[in-house]
Amino acid sequence: MCNLYSMTRPREAVLQFARALRDHTGNQPPLSGIFPDQLAPVVTRDAEGVRSVAAMRWGFPPPPNLATRPVTNVRNLSNPYWRAWLQPEARCLVPATAFCEYTDTAPKVPHWFALAPDRPLFAFAGIWRRWRGVRKGEDGEHLLFAFLTTAANDLVRPVHAKAMPVILTGEDCDAWLEADLPTALALQRPAPPGRLRIVATGKREGTGAGMSVFG
Repeated sequence: MCNLYSMTRPREAVLQFARALRDHTGNQPPLSGIFPDQLAPVVTRDAEGVRSVAAMRWGFPPPPNLATRPVTNVRNLSNPYWRAWLQPEARCLVPATAFCEYTDTAPKVPHWFALAPDRPLFAFAGIWRRWRGVRKGEDGEHLLFAFLTTAANDLVRPVHAKAMPVILTGEDCDAWLEADLPTALALQRPAPPGRLRIVATGKREGTGAGMSVFG
């Protein structure tokens, strides 16, 4: 389960990557460590096809009577609860530059996975919603997101055998935002092992100059 990732590219790079025309994130710094219930940039597409970037809080309300903690990672898409959030208007891209998985066995060592050592942008296949309630001590309407996971590939499995996030680049980003449901669901698959690299171990936050945690 991925409960830590980073997004260390500037906001201009995110806008270009997502082909977004609107930015509602304000003066957001690069984020070296994004944890559950923190704010992070998320890309959505409106009914006219215009893409926007907004800060949303990581963690969906759980299915009724199953849990109380926010759900950060979603895998069982046959569950009717999640099916309701898989239509195009509820899909989103979650920009990232690396994600962290801890070893399954002790000692629990964090491993950071990225597309390359210089950590180019990619996106998680996400879902989002508006929700009213209390989060981080604030009572009101919140924008919330979670992202999909899938089976671990050959690179991730020796570290964390259960799952890995769904990684999107290029045309797959467009398909996730715009395609019909069967086409979008086909993207829930492991990234080819050669597509990812382990770029750091033993550090709880991503590395790089000028990075900070945003929450």
